[in-house]
Amino acid sequence: MANDLILASGSKIRATLLQNAGLNFRIQKSNVDEDSMKEAMRAEGLSAKDQAEHLAEMKATKVSANTSGLVLGADQMLSLDGEGFDKPQNRDEAFDRLKFFSGKSHHLECAAVIAQNGEPIWRFISRPKLTMRPLTDGYIDQYLDQIGDAAFESVGAYQLEGLGIQLFSKIEGDYFAILGLPLLELLTFLRDRGDLES
Repeated sequence: MANDLILASGSKIRATLLQNAGLNFRIQKSNVDEDSMKEAMRAEGLSAKDQAEHLAEMKATKVSANTSGLVLGADQMLSLDGEGFDKPQNRDEAFDRLKFFSGKSHHLECAAVIAQNGEPIWRFISRPKLTMRPLTDGYIDQYLDQIGDAAFESVGAYQLEGLGIQLFSKIEGDYFAILGLPLLELLTFLRDRGDLES
């Protein structure tokens, strides 16, 4: 790449997606206080989509203000019936979350922003729709037993690339965005800039 790419995130899955796509990058966490930012944004009545976009931009611009190169910030929120959801903090929360999602469709608001010299220069938001099949309490318990702490690593208490696929009856939208990064659009942007060979 003509410019260094920096991932402003500690997300293992986002790093794996970039690595598998053959991109050279380094990781520099933004240390943005996401909890207090979300609290403030929710107090202002911002949608889950807008929250995800603002957080992605904040991560990217904060890191890029102090470094050269392109900085990629990303965030993902889950929305159902206008309500936004964060990662579950414990097993009870994960159980309640899955029980609430059971038999319903939700959206993943997946935002990515690239900043350079402290200013955003590219953004993309993807909004996949996922329909969860009806789940029994027993199945939810068994599922949570099998995945353990991984339930607390994603907003929906599932990883689609693993056992979480068994929770769903229908998926509409970009698979990579579901995992946390609109990868195809990112690659197109980098290619159009000349940072990747075309």
